Amino acid sequence: ARIVHIPTGMFVKIQSERSLTQNKQLGIAIIQARLQEIEEEKQHTAVAADRKSQIGTGDRSEKIRTYNYPQGRVTDHRIGLSSYNLPAVMDGDIDQFIDALTVADEAEKLAALNES
Repeated sequence: ARIVHIPTGMFVKIQSERSLTQNKQLGIAIIQARLQEIEEEKQHTAVAADRKSQIGTGDRSEKIRTYNYPQGRVTDHRIGLSSYNLPAVMDGDIDQFIDALTVADEAEKLAALNES
């Protein structure tokens, strides 16, 4: 019996049993197992890529923010935003950084969506 999974084009040709029905059931089971394996591999790859994007190298160049007290400046290196109001930032007024990071994150997600 030859069984074809139309969406993927994957096929199985099996003649281990004398009965066509049994061969068909075995073929369907084999295709299901292969599809499950492919799906698990996709999920594993996605999780690995996600983990890799979250883990940095620990270099000094990966710093997120610089606080320059003599100049009264705070710079967020992820988005290149500088604020010259260090005392306000130290008091918790970081809304401008949060807003800019949100916009940058949304733009990055849109770009990734357009690529795929």
